[in-house]
Amino acid sequence: MVHFDPQWSLRDIGGEDWQIRAERSPRWIRVKFGNVFVADSKRALVVTETGKLPVYYFPKADVRTDLLLESPHRELNPNKGEATYLHVDTGNGLIERAAWTYSTPTTKSALLADYIAFVWKKADAWFEEEEEIFVHARDPYTRIDALPSSRHVQVLLGGQVIADSRNPVILLETGLTPRYYLPKEDIDFNYLIPSETITRCPYKGLATYHTVSVGDKVYKDVVWQYENPLPEVHEIAGRYSFYNEVVDAIIIDGEKWVLRGEDRLAYGNIGKTNA
Repeated sequence: MVHFDPQWSLRDIGGEDWQIRAERSPRWIRVKFGNVFVADSKRALVVTETGKLPVYYFPKADVRTDLLLESPHRELNPNKGEATYLHVDTGNGLIERAAWTYSTPTTKSALLADYIAFVWKKADAWFEEEEEIFVHARDPYTRIDALPSSRHVQVLLGGQVIADSRNPVILLETGLTPRYYLPKEDIDFNYLIPSETITRCPYKGLATYHTVSVGDKVYKDVVWQYENPLPEVHEIAGRYSFYNEVVDAIIIDGEKWVLRGEDRLAYGNIGKTNA
């Protein structure tokens, strides 16, 4: 068993093909089921591993274990060991397999012993301090910047120029391809149809969507906006962005956008989280 000093901050463990990283968050993290905070901690871990989104792990002492019931369900992970799944029962109905723990993790993942994690979508709300957060734990090493620009951005769909702007805000997020947020007045809304799709991003907030219809072609949920984004990216409020990888072309200062080798697309992209 590996034991960490209370003041430790970061551990990277693993091999060339897989790594796990854990860092104690300085933020107050809480998980709510119904009206009950089942986990409430100022010393939760932010755990990331190769190919996975960040996950909060809570010390068992900061979890209402009296509200957890062990299930017979087990899942074996070659890197972390056997996960035991737990039901959550706050008195308003059983939420099955809503949490998991590694009672005897592998040596590489020994840092997970005595911690409990929760299935994000099965909880009713997650909080960092007093701010509700969505989709997944925030990675402390992700940076997001929204920069006003005078680049010339054009969006082409179905042979039509749907947007033409010299007043974009460029959103730069660690490791991801840039997104271009354009003012409403620079977009031809004759081609846009409001959609009922709504998604959430842990770094930007709640997004609504539009579909584009050009001739006999329909591009579903290809445009999104954050009407009231989180304060860190307030510059994109009320602006619209198009999926670079779905439109016929985005032309930036006369050059067609292509995905650079060092960049990637967000998890799930179209019509899903992390727009």
